[in-house]
Amino acid sequence: MSKFAKAKDFKKSKAGVYISLTSTLFGAIGIAKQMKQARFDDDRLRQLDAAVSAAAMATGVALLLRELRRMNDDDILAG
Repeated sequence: MSKFAKAKDFKKSKAGVYISLTSTLFGAIGIAKQMKQARFDDDRLRQLDAAVSAAAMATGVALLLRELRRMNDDDILAG
């Protein structure tokens, strides 16, 4: 199996989903900082950008959680 195929399989594994979920949630720190700075500067465009980024992050987290649930449903030993 090539290194590329192994990396592709890792992305579909539970560990890969957990790492993706964690990194996505750490992005919330940057979004919060961006929103705080935009409010301090009273910059409406940056506030809108932060809100859209937060919505995208929330959607990404929801997709990753759905993928994790599907993996657990397919796992016979999980219950």
